[in-house]
Amino acid sequence: MNRSKIVATARRWCGTPFHTRAALKGVGCDCLGLVRGIFSEVYGRDPEPVPAYAIDWAEAERSERLIDGLNRHLTPIPPAAARTGDVLVFRWREGLPATHLGVVTAASRMIHTHRRLCVCEVALVPAWRRRIAAAFSFPGLTD
Repeated sequence: MNRSKIVATARRWCGTPFHTRAALKGVGCDCLGLVRGIFSEVYGRDPEPVPAYAIDWAEAERSERLIDGLNRHLTPIPPAAARTGDVLVFRWREGLPATHLGVVTAASRMIHTHRRLCVCEVALVPAWRRRIAAAFSFPGLTD
């Protein structure tokens, strides 16, 4: 598996409408569905079934459920080491669980799902960078 394949796969999801708990390219997905969909496309299998969750699950739970799940299937890396094809995890505010994901597509760009909009590629600006809580690589990823 190489980084360019991850990025190419992620870019094919651009334009997919936002839909909570979905992971169907061109039909609908949320940020977790985007990463699950990429994983399924490149590895030929789903990482694991995802339990039902509400759009505001993190406010109620206060646990790092998203990071814990990623730890089961991806390789944790230091956020500063994240490169093209890696997954970034975001925390909206200090003290709250991480709840958002994006895939690095270039040194200063990522693909993620805008809530109520769609999957798109955006600049990885300082406002995003200061919210990075963790980073992961897909298994067996090479250059």
